Order: sequence, then structure tokens, then C-alpha cells
Amino acid sequence: MNSNEEKLLIEACLRNERQPQFRLYEFFAPRLMPVCRNYSRNSWDADDILQEGFIKAFKYLDDFRFNGSFEGWLRRIMVTTALNFYKRKRITYTETELNYFPDEVIPEMTVIAGLQYDDLMHVVSNLPNGYHQVFRLNAIEGYSHKEIGQMLNISVNTSKSQLMRARDHLQKKIVGSSVPTNNQKDVLQTA
Repeated sequence: MNSNEEKLLIEACLRNERQPQFRLYEFFAPRLMPVCRNYSRNSWDADDILQEGFIKAFKYLDDFRFNGSFEGWLRRIMVTTALNFYKRKRITYTETELNYFPDEVIPEMTVIAGLQYDDLMHVVSNLPNGYHQVFRLNAIEGYSHKEIGQMLNISVNTSKSQLMRARDHLQKKIVGSSVPTNNQKDVLQTA
């Protein structure tokens, strides 16, 4: 779908035309489901988050100003919907404050070369909820600690400490579950 078709489709959706709404959903749902799965603990929750996210998107569609990517706008709605989904279910985590934490960029975790994406995502999805949310928002979605703090209603330092602990947890799980060979040297990846 090119940007002109996308704009016409959005304008038809703004007029509450059902067929264009369905086409928009059909086009973007497969692209946004992985985002929902990344923030959910199971496929049923991911389905609910996707559905609820699209309801919000259609409700607030007139707020989209055609200045940026429509898919990016939808992605942000899905992430926010996922975070609020678990807040409503009262899934909480313990915050850990740090008195001092450097403001410098922290390099991404060390990953064993050759580790499969699905294996890494499985380990990430099994992180404690607070670690999981902060890691996803920062390392995968690219949100800053300030943005994460606002989204999760936590301090910047808490976001940083949760990310640090998530990385530590992931490193221990990954290194503990594999024996690196000469061909599998640690690779430092930065976001």
C-alpha cells in the first residue's frame, strides 16, 4: 500500500466507512501482532491487546495528522495499550531505585553469536514483568528512559535499574544455557 492509498483509506475510515476500516485492519494487523506478542504473556492476551489497540486507533483516528508514519502511530498505540492492559490486570513488579546511575548510554547486552532470534525472544518473554517491559521498550522499541518512566509511571532511575537487571538476567540465562565454542565468541551489539 503506497502513502496515497493509505491516506485515502484513512480518510474513508474517518467517515466511519466499515469496508475501509476492515481493509486497514487487514493490512496492519499482521504487522502489529508481533508488537502485541512482544508485550504479552500469551497469545490470548496478544489478541486482546491488538483488538483493543485497533478500537483505540479508530476512536482517535482524527488525531492522526499525516505528519509521520501511520504505522508508527499505530505501533505506539499498541505499545501503550499493552502496558495499560497489564496495569488493569494489576500485574505489578517491584521497583528498585538507584541513588546513582550514570546518564551515559549503556551498551546492549552481550549475546552469544549464533543464538537464534526465537531463542532470545523466549528468554526475554520469561523475564520478570518489570524487566520485560523496560527491556522491550528500551532495547527493542527504542524509547528513552524518560519516556519509559512516563509510560510506566516509574522514575528514570528505576527504568535504568530495571534495564540493567534485565540485561544481567539475560546474560546469565543465555551464557548459562550454552557452552561457547571457538566459533561462538561473545559479540557486543549496541542499539
